[in-house]
Amino acid sequence: MKKFKIVLAVMLAACLSGCQNNAANGSNVPEQNSIAAENNETSGEESVTEPTEAELEETYMEKCGEMLAEMPPEEILEKRDEVVYPEFEKYTYYSRTAERDTHVNVLLPAGYSDDKDYPVLYILHGYYDNEDWMAREIVHIPEMLANLVSDGEAKEMIVVLPYIYCSKDMPYCTGMDTQNTLNYDNFINDMTTDLMPFIEENFSVAKGRENTAITGFSMGGRESLFIGISHPELFGYIGAVCPAPGLTKGSGDPWQLEVSELAFNDDAPYLLLLSAAENDGVVGSNPAQYERIFTRNKVEHLWHSMSSTGHDASSVTPHLYNYFRMIFH
Repeated sequence: MKKFKIVLAVMLAACLSGCQNNAANGSNVPEQNSIAAENNETSGEESVTEPTEAELEETYMEKCGEMLAEMPPEEILEKRDEVVYPEFEKYTYYSRTAERDTHVNVLLPAGYSDDKDYPVLYILHGYYDNEDWMAREIVHIPEMLANLVSDGEAKEMIVVLPYIYCSKDMPYCTGMDTQNTLNYDNFINDMTTDLMPFIEENFSVAKGRENTAITGFSMGGRESLFIGISHPELFGYIGAVCPAPGLTKGSGDPWQLEVSELAFNDDAPYLLLLSAAENDGVVGSNPAQYERIFTRNKVEHLWHSMSSTGHDASSVTPHLYNYFRMIFH
C-alpha cells in the first residue's frame, strides 16, 4: 500500500510541476502523465513506473478489509418503497454428472435486460439442504442485495442457488457419512460441466473470473473452497461461511486436498473471505483451522469473526452483506 501511495504521489507531483499550463486549460490527467513522461525522457530523469497488477490486487484486498463489518445494519434488510425487489425463480437443467434433471434457483436483477451482461454469484447450501435454503426470507438475499445496489454499494449481479448433492445413484442426502460427503464433493464436476454452461446459455452473463464468484455455508462452504481452489481460472472471488471440515488431509475423511494444496500459484483470487461464528456448535473451530492453513501457506485472505451468531442463517446474512459489497468492483 505504501509503495502504491508513493507512486501516486510522484505521478501527481510530476503532473503539477510540469504541466500547470495544461491543467489550467482543462487537459486531463492521462494527458498530463504523457507529457511528464516525455519530459523525463528528454531530460534524462527517471521515468515514473505504473503500479503492477499484483500491487493493484493487493490494494483491492486491503480495501475490502477496510469495508468488513461484523454485522449488517438492520435497515439494509428492510424493504423500501422506492426499491424494486426481484424474486428467485426455479429452473431445471439436465445434469450429465448426476444423470438426472436438477433444480436451480436464479435471482435476476430488477430491470434485467438481455442487452446487458451481468456478473454471476453462486451460493451453495449446507448438508441435508437444497436449492431453496438460501432463498428463504430469513436469509434476506433479495432485500439486502437490492438495497445495496440502490445505495451504490453493490454491483447488479445474477445470483444462482444450485442443488449441490450430486450422485447418479442417490437423489438426496441420507446421512453424514463418507459416501454422502463424496456426493457433495462430486458437485465440482456438475458445476463446471453442467450448471455453469446452463447459466451462460440461458442468461446474459459476463464471463471471466473477474465476473464470477462463489461462496457457501457449512458443507457449501467446504465445496466453495474446493471448487474455487481447484478452478482459480474460473473464479476470481471465493468465500465461505462456517465451512465444514474434512477438505484437507488430517482434518477428517473423506479429504480431497493436501494441506499444501490449500493455496494458489500466480492465479490467486481478488478476494478470499472466510466468515465464522465464535459460538458455532456444529463445525466448531474448523473455520479457524482453514484460516490457519491459509496463513501458513501465505495465502492472502480476510477473516470475519462473528461473536453473536450460530451455525445458521444468522451467520450467512452478515457474510453475504460483506461479500455482496466486495465482489465485482
